[in-house]
Amino acid sequence: MHDISSLKLIDLLLDAVCVVEADSRIVFVSAAFERIFGYAPQEVVGRRILEFLHPDDLPETQSQVASIMAGDLQLQFENRYVRKDGRIAHILWTARWLPDQQVRLAVAHDITERKQHERRQAALYAISEAAQAAQSLESLFERIHAIIGELVVASNFSVVLRDPASAALRHAYRVNTHAAAPGTLLAGDTPGARVVRTGTALLLTPDPADDWYAPALPDGAPPRPRYWLGVPLCTESGVIGALVLESYRDEDAYTPTDQELLQFVSTQVATAIERRQMHERLQQMAQFDALTRLPNRMVLMDRLQIALARARRDATLVSLLFVDLDDFKRVNDRLGHAMGDLLLQRVAGRLQGCVRASDTVARLGGDEFVVLLESGRHKEHAHGVAQKILAAFTHPFDLEGQVLHMRPSIGTALYPDHGSDAATLLDHADRSMYRCKQEGGNQVRSDALPPAPTQASEPEGTRLPV
Repeated sequence: MHDISSLKLIDLLLDAVCVVEADSRIVFVSAAFERIFGYAPQEVVGRRILEFLHPDDLPETQSQVASIMAGDLQLQFENRYVRKDGRIAHILWTARWLPDQQVRLAVAHDITERKQHERRQAALYAISEAAQAAQSLESLFERIHAIIGELVVASNFSVVLRDPASAALRHAYRVNTHAAAPGTLLAGDTPGARVVRTGTALLLTPDPADDWYAPALPDGAPPRPRYWLGVPLCTESGVIGALVLESYRDEDAYTPTDQELLQFVSTQVATAIERRQMHERLQQMAQFDALTRLPNRMVLMDRLQIALARARRDATLVSLLFVDLDDFKRVNDRLGHAMGDLLLQRVAGRLQGCVRASDTVARLGGDEFVVLLESGRHKEHAHGVAQKILAAFTHPFDLEGQVLHMRPSIGTALYPDHGSDAATLLDHADRSMYRCKQEGGNQVRSDALPPAPTQASEPEGTRLPV
C-alpha cells in the first residue's frame, strides 16, 4: 500500500489552495493556481495576492479580509482577478484565519464559465427587452451597443445592414472615432462585405502575413484597426448584415473567445433588428401613402390637431390648401393607370418642392392632396404658397418620355377665419377647391361653395309606403 501522506493530494484538487500572511503576502499556492490565474506558484510566492485583484473589487475585498481576520468564516465571497494573459477570472472564495499559524487559508473556486453563461443569458434577455421597448432602429442599435459593451470591449462598434432591394451594404449604426460616419456604403471586398457574403465570422489580427493587414495605407487614409471582429446577422430569411468590433490598441485585442461570445448574441440581435424593421414597415404602411410616400389622411389630421392647439395657445394662424388635379381622369383613360400613378408621384414631389420642410404635404386619395401650413401671423402666406404651386405646374411633367401638362385647382381655408376645428377647416378647403373647378380650374379660391343641404328627417309617427 502507498503511504497516502506522501502523495501530493492538494495538487490534485481543481480548486486552488492559497495560504497568505496577514498583509496578504502569498506563502503557498497549489498547482491549480496556475490553471485559474495563469501564474505558476513560483511567480507569485512572496507577492501580495491583492496585486492581482481587479481594482474595482478592492474596497469590498478589503472589507471581507477584515471580517475574516476578526474570526469570521467566509464561505461565499465572489470577486474578480486579472489573469496573467489579461483576461478576467471570477472567483468564489472559502477562507478563514488560522491564529496559531498567523495565516489565512483560502480556497479559490473558478466560476468564470458560470459567470460568462449568466452574462450571456442576461444579454439575450436585455436584447429581447430592447427589441420591445425601442422606439426606432437607431435607439435599438444604441441599446445593443451598450449591452455588447458589457460583454466585450466595444468602443468602436458598427451594425452593417444589407438593403433587401439593392443588396447594397451600409453602416446603419457606427461609433468609431477613426472611421466614416453611419450611413456610409461598404464598397468592394471589405471584411464587412466578406462576412455578409459568406455568412461566416471573421477575426483579423495584426499578422504581417495576413493579406488584410499587410498592404500599406494610402496617404491621408484613416488608420487601420489593429484587431477586427465581425459576425453575420442571420435570420430565417438569410444574412441581413453583420456586427463589427474594431480595436486600435493591443490592450483591447479580440480573441476567439470574443468571437464565440459575439456569435452567441448575434442571432438574438438579428431577430430584434428584423422585428424592429417589420414594425417600422407596418407603421409606414399605416401612416403613409404607399404610392407617393406622403403622409395619409390619418397623419394629416393628427398634425392638424397639433397645429391648431399650438395656434390657439400662441394666437397664430393655420392654413390648409386642398389641391386637386384638373381633368386627371383623362390621363388614366388615355395613358393607363401606370402612367397615372407615375404622374401622382411626380405631383407629390413637385408639391413638396413648394413648401418648407416643417410643412406637411399629404395625399388623401385619388388625385387629392392637402398642404398644411403653420402661417404665423401672416394671412397672405397661404395665398403665396398656392401661387407658387400654380407656377410650378406651368412646367410640363415628363412621364418616361410622355410630356404632359397638368393644372391644379386649389381651395384654401384659414384658422380661425374659416373654422376652429380640423373637420370644418378641411371641409371649407374642399368646397373652395370645388368652386375653382366650377369656374374652370387652374386657380386658387378661399370662398367655399355652400354646404350641401342635409336630407330632412322623416316626421315622427309617419312611414314611407312599402
